[in-house]
Amino acid sequence: MNHGDLAANYAAANAFGAPLGTGERQALLMVDFAMAYFDPASPLYAHTPEVLACARELLDWARGRGMPVLHTRVEYDLRGRNGGHFFRKIPALKVFCVGNPFGEFAPEVAPLSTEDVVTKQYASAFFGTSLASTLRALGVDCVIVAGMSTSGCVRATALDALQHGFIPIVVADASGDRHEQPHHASLFDLQAKYADVMSLAELKERLRAQTR
Repeated sequence: MNHGDLAANYAAANAFGAPLGTGERQALLMVDFAMAYFDPASPLYAHTPEVLACARELLDWARGRGMPVLHTRVEYDLRGRNGGHFFRKIPALKVFCVGNPFGEFAPEVAPLSTEDVVTKQYASAFFGTSLASTLRALGVDCVIVAGMSTSGCVRATALDALQHGFIPIVVADASGDRHEQPHHASLFDLQAKYADVMSLAELKERLRAQTR
């Protein structure tokens, strides 16, 4: 089935991609910045050092603004039973079994002792966790999402943020995947239907303009 140019197809009649804005109070959600994605010895290695550098810049910027910052991590029991069929579907998730060093945070973006850490077993940071109630207690209405991987936990988390009543913003250059194709396809789909997708530079400018 051929419907012509992809961007033109989605832009027709302004049917997709309306901007959601930045809300009144934002929080940064750092999704699964684990060594599993940044150590070449890991089966989940994504070879994206530039993402880690951008994520560090994003994290420093958010902290400098006094923005609430939350982090997610994945952890399974030694047999992966609390991961259900998701754990069975992706055998590489065994790197997140309790005690495995690949499950540790990348040091460049490790949480401060004052920042909340959400432990999860599935793709979305909202599924089976108290994340939504924590964000509401903080008075947050907009969630800035960055992390690994774009086509997996970033996409699922941004979608669930929308479905829980938050405005999701995905920072494209602070999110990464093991291949460019699923990365870009996921960003395209998120922008069209579920979130606002921005570069870090665009996000900074957008919030700078909001406070003028």
